[in-house]
Amino acid sequence: MKYLTVSLLSATLGLGAACAQPVDRGGTLQLAVDQSPVGLDPHLATAFSTFAITGQVYEGLLEVDAKLKLRPLLASKHIKSDDGLTYTFTLRQGVKFHNGNPLTAEDVVYTMDRIKDPKLASPLASRLSAVKDIRASGPNEVTFVLSKPFAPFLSEVATIGIVDKEYVSGGGDLQRKAVGTGPFRLQEWVPDTYVQLEKNPSYWVKNQPYLDALKYNIVPDASTRQLGLQSGTYHFLPTIDASLAVNLKNTPSVQLLKSQDLAYNLLGMNTTRKPFNDPRVREALNYAVNRPELVEAVYFGDAVPAGPIPAALNTLATPTSNFGCYSYNPARARQLLRDAGYPNGVNFDLLTFSTIKTVADTAQVLQAQLAKAGFNAKIDVQEFGNFVQNWRNSNFDAFVSLNGGSVDPDGHLYRHLISGGSTNVFKYSDATVDKLLEQGRTSSSSANRLRTYAQLQKILACRGPIAFLAHGTLYSAARQNVKGFTPNPTRSLSSFKTTWLDQ
Repeated sequence: MKYLTVSLLSATLGLGAACAQPVDRGGTLQLAVDQSPVGLDPHLATAFSTFAITGQVYEGLLEVDAKLKLRPLLASKHIKSDDGLTYTFTLRQGVKFHNGNPLTAEDVVYTMDRIKDPKLASPLASRLSAVKDIRASGPNEVTFVLSKPFAPFLSEVATIGIVDKEYVSGGGDLQRKAVGTGPFRLQEWVPDTYVQLEKNPSYWVKNQPYLDALKYNIVPDASTRQLGLQSGTYHFLPTIDASLAVNLKNTPSVQLLKSQDLAYNLLGMNTTRKPFNDPRVREALNYAVNRPELVEAVYFGDAVPAGPIPAALNTLATPTSNFGCYSYNPARARQLLRDAGYPNGVNFDLLTFSTIKTVADTAQVLQAQLAKAGFNAKIDVQEFGNFVQNWRNSNFDAFVSLNGGSVDPDGHLYRHLISGGSTNVFKYSDATVDKLLEQGRTSSSSANRLRTYAQLQKILACRGPIAFLAHGTLYSAARQNVKGFTPNPTRSLSSFKTTWLDQ
């Protein structure tokens, strides 16, 4: 057997610098966010508006740190078998849910089985598609048995929030009530006004969190959020767009915190609807997109063109300069449309929402760019909840949105693109892509994975159902007295547990 053991001491070493400084405990961190959460179930609602909150309430077996490394969280250690088919996790003892129930192996098994249950239709289900069996092999030990080797298993299972079996199976509504093990617990939710989390007094990490509470004020208007931060009404804006970052750059009493975003903006296409059922049309659309112009217009140049695998995963990412369809060429796009039987161009509805400025701005820029190549897009701006519902139901011709990132390319691609994948809202199905996606996740050879993902990127960049657009720099803005926060490329706000207000 091969052992990987990490103690609680080493799990907190990354916080040593913060812990070594004098800390002012207490107080409420006032945040301003652009929209209300669309439910609080960590296995159903995956939008950032929900994740920003549930990430404080729920915890996984492992976590991804700011350097994209996996660290232990609810599991103090894990063991991987030599054949790569069995993983055994040892849970920390003394961890309790917010309702006082102890964390047990049965809670972890219940959580994973719940996600795998087709009746739930969890967007996370594809993360566990290679798991054949999950069992409690002891009161504080959980064993996962895989049906085949699964290279990204740890990164895929790491951040799945563990829920309380007794609470949920007893009829608890996770969409409205959040019961986790995290550093903060739900105190109050006033829809469209605020969500308040309070300190978990029984948190398993001694002397954390430092703050008494987090208050997420729902402030849809960007200028109001900006003025509130400048005046001190708000302490923290979790994610801000490039234009606001420029405006705040030299503002007294305000600090900008940044990292490279793993998330990307995209134009997604429904491959069961004309004209996007034809791969030539999808390729034409990519030729019609001027990515450098989009980066300048939407991100003020503070972004990079996105490929199927982000540049941050540099060992496996193919440079976007290698994709022929990334060369802006409206004439080539029109020729491909003629070849596909659309000599007069195509008309389609472009679904989007307005609460994230980079998304709304991207839709506008794309509409102008695409028109030059014969793509006539009618933008349909929807309330975010309606957008999510239509997205989940594949009720669109095309859409503009953001997709979250992952520390492994399987997390970027598999669930979106495998036939029948849990977030394959594009209804995309390609036997060659399916085969390569399976090879990528089952191979234990770095060289084989490199070859496999190179082939995948070549196919998907131009003729897949996603036009990958850009990775922006991820900015947060905070008052100068906010200390101890570390930005994370995954957009995780987990370092709030070691954040404090210098008073």
